[in-house]
Amino acid sequence: MTPQITRINPGELHETAGYHHITVVEAGRTAFLAGQCPLDASGALVGPGDLDAQIDQVAANALTALAAVGAGPEHVVRSVIYVRSDSNPVLSAAWRRLVASPIGAAFTTASTLLGVAQLGYTGQLVEVDLTAALPDAR
Repeated sequence: MTPQITRINPGELHETAGYHHITVVEAGRTAFLAGQCPLDASGALVGPGDLDAQIDQVAANALTALAAVGAGPEHVVRSVIYVRSDSNPVLSAAWRRLVASPIGAAFTTASTLLGVAQLGYTGQLVEVDLTAALPDAR
């Protein structure tokens, strides 16, 4: 938790699965990360057909991208998760694995989980889009 970020769940809205309905950023710099894909450093798809392996690679890539701007998962203020599936159990399993991953704190903020028909790379099953409020560079 950082002082410039406030997460809110109004009592009049439904309970959430760990995320918050509203995230307010008081001031500062913001980083908009490109969608993090399950690609290794050479650009090869990791874990074709294996959602868990792809989520693990996406989490590792997101940690690297956040660190490059001096941030961590706790600085994320918005996330959108895309999963190539229309199955509620698959979507729920993807959510649970992401929440339990090293970037799990990123999903306590304003988050959206979407099932989609196709992603950008052949065999890609998941992508995560993150926005972070950067900590002061003091």
